[in-house]
Amino acid sequence: MIDSLQPGEKIDNERLCEIFKCSPQGGMRRSLKTNSLILVSNHVSSIYEDRWVDDALYYTGMGASGNQSLEFMQNKTLFESASNKVNLYLFEIFKDKEYTYTGTVYLAEEPFTEKQLDGNLNERDVFVFKLKLLNGTRPLINHETISTLAQEKDKRTAKRSDQEIAKRASKINPKAGFINTSIKQFIRNPFVSEYAKRLAKGKCMLCHQDAPFLNSNGLPYLETHHIQWLSQGGEDSINNTVALCPNCHRKMHIVNSKSDIEYLKQIIKTKLIPL
Repeated sequence: MIDSLQPGEKIDNERLCEIFKCSPQGGMRRSLKTNSLILVSNHVSSIYEDRWVDDALYYTGMGASGNQSLEFMQNKTLFESASNKVNLYLFEIFKDKEYTYTGTVYLAEEPFTEKQLDGNLNERDVFVFKLKLLNGTRPLINHETISTLAQEKDKRTAKRSDQEIAKRASKINPKAGFINTSIKQFIRNPFVSEYAKRLAKGKCMLCHQDAPFLNSNGLPYLETHHIQWLSQGGEDSINNTVALCPNCHRKMHIVNSKSDIEYLKQIIKTKLIPL
């Protein structure tokens, strides 16, 4: 049954448990019966900052609060996977309750620590595992699925407090991840985007005119823009993200004049204050 799974195949949680004989909960699920460790990267609702960079998934370890430990439960299993010979299977969630099988993976190098925030906004040390696919190819994901996911995450983020937006946006790893649909599509962080919009306070940060209209939630409509484009190596960070009216946003993607770029950089420096 395991061998019949194909990369890109979608299953529900019940089917996953049936195949692997594992627990129905958690992001790291050990199954002794099938000698498996199922790794779930939840892009919908997880507090962890999993991200794809080039051909590797940087996967956050187990432990929702406090500093993580390599001796803790499945962190230890994954850390020792080269010697304990457990099989690693990666699933990703792009839609609630739908598990997309990505493939079998291996630990590509020693895990490292980085700072992340837990659910209570407390900074802690987490372990990040660099995972690579055994077959080297990540299945393509439907472009509409990723667009819908981004919209849903934006809606959820917009409901968060100013304090949480500012704190999470300032602590985000600035290296933007990406996903392959029919094209290479960067995954921007919704907290960084929302932070820029709240800093703008309803006015375009380039022309300083009021937003042209209100969105369906009654909020000023502005679009976020990376001063140095992600496709050119720019960071997905509060130091590189501004909120613009649609007209100025279009201008930056067509003209992208040096004077406008420098002006936006200066604006960012003066506005990076707590919300």
